Amino acid sequence: MRRRHLIGAAALLPGIRIARAEEEWPSRTVTILVPFAPGSSSDIIGRALAQGMQQSLGKPVVAENRPGATGEVGARAVIRSAPDGYTLMHAPISTWAINVALRPNLAYDPVTQLTRITQTVRTPNVLVVHPGQVPAKTLPELVAWLKGNGGRASYSTSGIGSSDHLTMEMFKQATGTEVAHVPYAGGGPATTDLIAGTVQMSFQNLGSIAPQIRDGRVRPIIITSEARSPLLPEVPTAGEAGLRDFVVYSWQGFGGPAAMPAPLVAKVHAAAIAALRVPQTASRLADLGFEVVGNSPEEFAAFQQAEIARWKRVVTQGGITAE
Repeated sequence: MRRRHLIGAAALLPGIRIARAEEEWPSRTVTILVPFAPGSSSDIIGRALAQGMQQSLGKPVVAENRPGATGEVGARAVIRSAPDGYTLMHAPISTWAINVALRPNLAYDPVTQLTRITQTVRTPNVLVVHPGQVPAKTLPELVAWLKGNGGRASYSTSGIGSSDHLTMEMFKQATGTEVAHVPYAGGGPATTDLIAGTVQMSFQNLGSIAPQIRDGRVRPIIITSEARSPLLPEVPTAGEAGLRDFVVYSWQGFGGPAAMPAPLVAKVHAAAIAALRVPQTASRLADLGFEVVGNSPEEFAAFQQAEIARWKRVVTQGGITAE
């Protein structure tokens, strides 16, 4: 009788409850919050991740959009959730790193308040120009044109603090050029106005801009990857074009609330990696311009810290604000 009482009391201890949850995970629906609107790259990849995890785990895994405040709304919802593996988050570089660099009064801390599980994918940006308004076809020609244009050129982005915004700011600092920023509510409108000639240039994610490059509606100048992309093999890297140390990727990350137990993190990580490595999923992501990363939680955490430091330097040097 006394032994039964001891077992019952032990089951109430937090450590024992966590251990049992780890053994049983998942026993119910897992929700992956995406802190951006449907159709965004983080949403597309988050849903592919959810589908793959559901197949491998044999339990429901759903993606749920929670947009607002450049990822703050969704991130805070994850932070407030229990660290039991049932509320997770798939989000882009802005939520994981750029917000920290750009917004000193950020209402969440992605380093201390979130568990890093894996960097899921990455994609380079492509610098494109309006072919009718910009005569340049190479990087040196573009820099010369910008310097002789009296700062009258403008560039479009998917929003303040986006990867394409800070990539252009980094480009301006590296080349000593001036280009006016015109932010939009998403990459679609930014590309539409570039094609219309409202602005003269833009850095856009490889997958989203490749169709317009192939159609001749925009002209590519450089790609920010380490090597040329199979999707656009004719486009030189920034390094090949003469811009050294200019490797930039727009990336996505997967995580959960702080204090997730290490054995649980290992289980979630294994399920995520299995989902990303499914041949059909990897092939689909490659067609969209994304490279699967799938690193370890420790590698993701170190990479995140390096990215925060990098973008803080760009923000500080450029005097960039979130307004």
